[in-house]
Amino acid sequence: MGRFAAAQSLLSMIAGQKQASTSTEPARVLDLGLVDYEAALHLQTDLRDRRIAGDIPDTLLLLEHPPVITLGRSGSMGNVLAPETELAERGIRLFHSNRGGDVTYHGPGQIVGYPILDLTFHGTDLRKHLWKLEDVLILALDGLGVKGRRRDGYTGVWVGRNKIASIGIHVKRWVTMHGFALNVAPDMEHLSLIHHCGITDAPMTSVEKALARPVPREDVRLRIKNAFAQVFGLAYTDAVARRASSRAKT
Repeated sequence: MGRFAAAQSLLSMIAGQKQASTSTEPARVLDLGLVDYEAALHLQTDLRDRRIAGDIPDTLLLLEHPPVITLGRSGSMGNVLAPETELAERGIRLFHSNRGGDVTYHGPGQIVGYPILDLTFHGTDLRKHLWKLEDVLILALDGLGVKGRRRDGYTGVWVGRNKIASIGIHVKRWVTMHGFALNVAPDMEHLSLIHHCGITDAPMTSVEKALARPVPREDVRLRIKNAFAQVFGLAYTDAVARRASSRAKT
């Protein structure tokens, strides 16, 4: 299956359903499994445009990516600590993204959330929106027994002095794309190959490292879904749960 074929098939599931959403109306969650970064970006862009047109309700994508390092609009290659040849040898792609922020890593074992939200129903203060995304992650972590916190002057979520989740968004006509990435059980060696978000004094950690035990990913996804609905005042009805296999990669 082609790289974008899985994204196109997912779009066909929600096409033709003309409905506007408010913060108290139904929202949709797509649980996609492992999806190539570019395919997910293509899907987000189409969903964002459909949300702008009022064709779909607010939507949360939950997924994982094959190993990839992404540079946001303010990203610096100086924060990538390995040459591209080494990244290629390790099977890690390098991708320039239109999200905000610097550099970040995505890979299996990290749950990524891409909210497609119309902020005219949730408040158009972008700083408060980022705080809400932090609230979602802190609430989800609390339900797992992990004490997450903010760090003054930075976006994201920390456990002690270690960073456990990154956040970066893009907004067009007050509809969001991109979002957050929560480390559950990623390859920690991969995480050490960059200065995450350009921060040099924030070692990365994960849910499993914080708890010193395995954690079912389905449990983490459920905590995120529930926390997201609670923080943004959404109700999931007629939610679509679909898994895009790793065939979406190439």
